[in-house]
Amino acid sequence: MIKAVAFDLDGLMFNTEEIFHEAGVELMRRHGCEMTDEFFTLIMGRRAEEGYPLLVEAAGLNVDPVKLWRESHDLFLAMLDEQIAPMPGLFELLDHIERSGLPKGVATSSDSKYLRRILTRFEILDRFHMTLTAEDVTNGKPHPEIYLKAAARLGVDPHEMLVLEDSHNGSKAAAAAGAYIISVPHQHSRNQDFTHVRHVASSLIDPVVLDMLRPT
Repeated sequence: MIKAVAFDLDGLMFNTEEIFHEAGVELMRRHGCEMTDEFFTLIMGRRAEEGYPLLVEAAGLNVDPVKLWRESHDLFLAMLDEQIAPMPGLFELLDHIERSGLPKGVATSSDSKYLRRILTRFEILDRFHMTLTAEDVTNGKPHPEIYLKAAARLGVDPHEMLVLEDSHNGSKAAAAAGAYIISVPHQHSRNQDFTHVRHVASSLIDPVVLDMLRPT
């Protein structure tokens, strides 16, 4: 029985993975490379300090991963305010969960300042019982630490928590934690491996999601 819900942030609640991808294309162009699906998958869902060293190694770049991340972050922030939008069904799903009375939280690989900026802009920060960010864990996704902590903060066992994720790395973290996972992939993650999830949804208001969280 599901007793709580944990949301990923980027690409799941908001279209920020699309913006990250656009920034990544420009970033790699500046460094004489192409942002392939393989390269983007390496960083998607991971903390920057864990993803960008993998990107540098895979692409054979002669650049400090920290400097590369900062350059990418600057490109991303320059695009963010004009392009960010909620993913279809987000507000409807939040309303639906609140009618069910289930506690909900956010578990993201992004930092806390960024999370507050996004959720405050759309006036939904106070709708979550807890948030966990990159600063709250020692090991980032796909390690299960963040979802084990999410379950503890929400007061449930991991198998009683529904996790909504958009990426392979995030879904793998939730699976390793023992959570019930539904993936909601977008155009940049739809071809990733989701064999470890219970259901691949078409949107946040997929009938399977709504039925699972129907008020009793």
